[in-house]
Amino acid sequence: MRKLFSLAFLVLAFFLGWLLYRSIEEPITFADERVVRQDAVEEQLKIIRTTQEMYRDITGMFAPSFDTLKQVLRQEDFMEVRIIGDPDDPDFDPATAYDTIYSPAIDSINALGIDLDRLEYVPYTDNVTFDIAADTIDYQSTKVPVVQVGVPYKEFMGRFADERFKRYDQRYDPNKPIKFGDLSKPSLAGNWE
Repeated sequence: MRKLFSLAFLVLAFFLGWLLYRSIEEPITFADERVVRQDAVEEQLKIIRTTQEMYRDITGMFAPSFDTLKQVLRQEDFMEVRIIGDPDDPDFDPATAYDTIYSPAIDSINALGIDLDRLEYVPYTDNVTFDIAADTIDYQSTKVPVVQVGVPYKEFMGRFADERFKRYDQRYDPNKPIKFGDLSKPSLAGNWE
């Protein structure tokens, strides 16, 4: 009988040890996985922000869709206007002082190592795409282009997309988006910065 109680207590001790290990392991795994996944999504959003700025340099607006963004960056050119001579010189002739040079945008894209084919896809997902919206608003009596690109945390957090993981980090909300830009003001800042 004594051996039976000893064996039962040993099994109970192993079970409680396993429960203790799981209670410590889960928050650590969540924190590590969140950092890795969030960093990957932030990097992709920074790339998208760079391509949107290139699109704006070409068209004067932001791209409302990834298809439009990719098409313009593959087919259009950057325009660079150079001033020949010194504008402060009294003999400066503005009629012949400007030289316009065009360079393909795809050359800049390739130089930066940006893969346009994977641009809209969220890391750590099965081809989930970022939400994208662009518009023009009146801001301080001027029409300005605005853009917003993002995705909710629940789309890329995998098994950690549940509300119960909020107990490990009070700021974590799987329904909150990670994004850059704002449709109500001219800003390209990311909400993670």
